[in-house]
Amino acid sequence: MLCDTAWVEGRKRVYLNLSVRLELIGRSAEFQRIVEVLAQDGDLLIAGVPGSGRRTLVRSAAKEVGAIVLEIDCIRATDGERFLQLLAEAVSQNFHFSQIKSWVNETAREYFRFDALETSCKLSLTRGLNSRQLWQAFELLVKLPQQIASADEKRVVLILHTFPHIRSWDKNGLWEATLRREIKAQTYVSYVLVATIAEGSTHAEESDYPLETLRLAPLVRDVIAVWAREILHAQGLTFDSRSKALQLFLDAVQGHIGDAMALIRRIQSVRRPDGLVTEKAVHDAIQGLLKDLSITFESLLMLLPPNQVHLLEALACDPTEKPQSREYIQKHGLSRGGSLQGALVGLQHKGLIYGAEQGYKLALPLLALWLRQRLV
Repeated sequence: MLCDTAWVEGRKRVYLNLSVRLELIGRSAEFQRIVEVLAQDGDLLIAGVPGSGRRTLVRSAAKEVGAIVLEIDCIRATDGERFLQLLAEAVSQNFHFSQIKSWVNETAREYFRFDALETSCKLSLTRGLNSRQLWQAFELLVKLPQQIASADEKRVVLILHTFPHIRSWDKNGLWEATLRREIKAQTYVSYVLVATIAEGSTHAEESDYPLETLRLAPLVRDVIAVWAREILHAQGLTFDSRSKALQLFLDAVQGHIGDAMALIRRIQSVRRPDGLVTEKAVHDAIQGLLKDLSITFESLLMLLPPNQVHLLEALACDPTEKPQSREYIQKHGLSRGGSLQGALVGLQHKGLIYGAEQGYKLALPLLALWLRQRLV
């Protein structure tokens, strides 16, 4: 149970358990649903923006059901061989070396090398495999978690972060199709695909894709406010009620968990003798954090096509629910037609903006604030 502490503002009552991380606070329904899916051998696509707590929710739910967790960051997989190596590393780190050694000796000696270390083992691809051999190695390795889990009567959760990235090299969709087949067939392994909100919308309509889709929206202001107040209180700090310090904090983070955690750490580092967190203190914390993030944000813009940068800047400075309207296009000098629609889709798939249901709002509040200040 994640909710057991009450705080009332007006007529709203918010229940929190402040002993858990912010990624779980306010997500009790989502957490319970993930636990149910994993306990029932279900598979899940969890969609949200970067910093929304997707990984923490899934890891915590897997721990709740006593599952072994394998994780692969697909953005590190530049081709099929690299994906295989990442999967082999995840297997090595989470299964007993005797099980892996037996599997290599009996089934996969041609494709994999087993190296026993002092307290663990390392499973590696045999060097020089051709494309046919790599495919055969993949078909063998992807079945291994199911084989070990069924033999031990344990559950396994395979988490694939930034899963859609494999399409950058899996042009014919063969690797993804094989993973889909295994998702359907494996009874001891639950697959969790971590993706952007746009990806969640894409697969929600696919009847042949046996994944429950869970989308994480921004947390409501009341939940963030309770958490921030109580975390500061534990450190002998409190928002100055005579100022707009709390409001400034909430306006800056816009319900985004990652930004809220980063900003509260910055606020905690600056102490006053009276323990009050003033409006100036919050403002200074925001500016300091934006300065630290500026190199990251600059690098991000350099990786985006010019039409996406232009649109991102327009939405940051002038939010709208209708960026395709003639007036908005003319006002900001945006390209019409396919170029604008392509930029909208591209920014959604990168997790930088929400879709129409959220009014095309920037998904990273501190990025939006940084862009506004940069363009003033």
